[in-house]
Amino acid sequence: MPLTLDHIVIAVHDLERSIANYGALGFHVLRGGDHPGRATHNALVVFGDGSYFELIAWRQPSPNERWWQLLQRHGEGIVDFALLPRDTAITVADAKARGLTLEGPLDGGRVRPDGERLRWQTARAPSADLPFLCGDLTPRALRVPEGEARVHANGALGVASLAIAVRDLDATLARYRALLGIVPDDADTHIGEPVAVPGSNLRVAVIALGGSVLVLSSPRENASTAQEGSDTLTQRIAARGEGPYALVLHTDRPQSTGVFDLARTHGALIELDLPPLERHAKHGSAHADQANSVVGG
Repeated sequence: MPLTLDHIVIAVHDLERSIANYGALGFHVLRGGDHPGRATHNALVVFGDGSYFELIAWRQPSPNERWWQLLQRHGEGIVDFALLPRDTAITVADAKARGLTLEGPLDGGRVRPDGERLRWQTARAPSADLPFLCGDLTPRALRVPEGEARVHANGALGVASLAIAVRDLDATLARYRALLGIVPDDADTHIGEPVAVPGSNLRVAVIALGGSVLVLSSPRENASTAQEGSDTLTQRIAARGEGPYALVLHTDRPQSTGVFDLARTHGALIELDLPPLERHAKHGSAHADQANSVVGG
């Protein structure tokens, strides 16, 4: 089974405040519980496509944890994301055979507020341009609730796209190929070729993972002039390093589209947009109304 988007990690200072703010934005927020052996507790926003946000906070300083370090240095926001393997050990072994360095599988888990104990295994590459793996040992439905938990007042359906800043696009794509093990007839998983963005010193490539896409962006080397976009990305990489920094969610409610206030999302750049078919239908209806108005006049 191809790897799919599992969850996006958003580091916050105050979990209770974050739960309230995300709830006010129209998300259905669930308390996740505590991670044994760590100082972290979390809350989840689960979507209909099976992906979710993990809002994570610390009860005490954890200077050895990268996410905590990012939170202290740069403030709240998106710090990481995970892909879902069918079997973590097999996925790690296959990726290593293709030349990718990975640490793991490592055991992890969480205790939910109702006392249910969840177990999973993770694995991670040394570079932050790649996601980590998070594969369940207990049933995934215990970790990622189904049903009404995935219904949101703002109509959010799932992750359409996730933007990732990288230093060297070609090197990053090689690592993704080793991680994903793309096969030619796999319609759900596809790695696009790098392209230069006109009017910008940026190069981008898109990786399709089922219903979600990863948008990898890097500054172009040896560019003749500094153009809009590349300076901002270069500064971001210099300050925060590589990694995810923004995302688009699909929604089925036209009135909900737009970018959320960063203060209320705790630094996570999140936008709601209509799925392509609904956007087309909306625009088609608008054009038809205009045409009818002209005819009627």
